Amino acid sequence: MCGRFAQYSSPKTLQKQFGTTNEIEGQPRYNVAPSQSVPVVQVVGGERVLIPAQWGLIPPWEKESDKGPHPINARVETAAIRPMFRQAFRSRRVLVPADAFYEWRRLESGKQPFLIHMKDGAPFGMGGLLEHWESTEGDVVTFAILTTAANSLMAPIHDRMPVIIRPDHYEAWLDPDLKDVSKVQMLISAYPERLMEAYPISSRVNSPRNDSVELLKPLSGNGEA
Repeated sequence: MCGRFAQYSSPKTLQKQFGTTNEIEGQPRYNVAPSQSVPVVQVVGGERVLIPAQWGLIPPWEKESDKGPHPINARVETAAIRPMFRQAFRSRRVLVPADAFYEWRRLESGKQPFLIHMKDGAPFGMGGLLEHWESTEGDVVTFAILTTAANSLMAPIHDRMPVIIRPDHYEAWLDPDLKDVSKVQMLISAYPERLMEAYPISSRVNSPRNDSVELLKPLSGNGEA
């Protein structure tokens, strides 16, 4: 699964990495949590743009935003057939920019958080599904992050990981006219572990109130970050 991630690259870096025609100014985020809003990449009018969206998908048929489940993740194996996700899987796919994501390994002593990122430090695009929910105050844009089976790097930490879209698949993934489920699924695979790195970090990441660059520090031999 994916329950926290970091998005701290500069607006210009995100624009260059994802080929968007705009930037969204904002503070670096080191501990993005469900219900919070972050920029995601969508194709609108034939152009890639960054738009703000809230993490936790609200289906369009929901009458009240505080009722029912608001899933933060969608399993890629079933997203194309589940009513909650199937329309978004066909025509409202997005990229969720991230510099790192966090996962927790179960130990006898409790849960140990790990930071996972690219070895080259570049931001990457997690596969996301977008929905629009009409409130009394207007359109609410929400998203869920797709997950897949863990690769060999992630397997000792958790059995699931976010879907990470390869840069050469960005165009097809974001294409709202690509509705063939089998072709969409061909764009999805466990990201190559050789390009990724994981290390244990402080349990301070457990609280979304902690949101600083200090969270990125690896634990030392004495268990301190």
